[in-house]
Amino acid sequence: MMYIILIIGLGIVVYFLRARNASGMEEIKAKIASGALIVDVRTVGEYQSGHFPGALNIPVDQVEKRVSEFGEKDKPIIVYCASGGRSGSAKSYLESIGFTNITNAGGLSNMPK
Repeated sequence: MMYIILIIGLGIVVYFLRARNASGMEEIKAKIASGALIVDVRTVGEYQSGHFPGALNIPVDQVEKRVSEFGEKDKPIIVYCASGGRSGSAKSYLESIGFTNITNAGGLSNMPK
């Protein structure tokens, strides 16, 4: 009986995670369609090995000194990296200095195809 409850519980968690990811992807697609700035915060080498079309490369360790390249603080901006960690750091920093419309897309593999 305990295993059945555990399996049902895991199924519910998976369902909600998929629904959340689908809504997140729709948000990202809508922001891209509306002209959001897309920023790849991976290293130059990672960026050169493949990146989202039109993405600007500002490695996470350069975000602070290149902040002017992000534009207006209310402009929609999407940041991504390899897995979401560095883009999460970039998002947090940008929000701490007043940016209000930053989306962490996670990794490059999470960007729309």
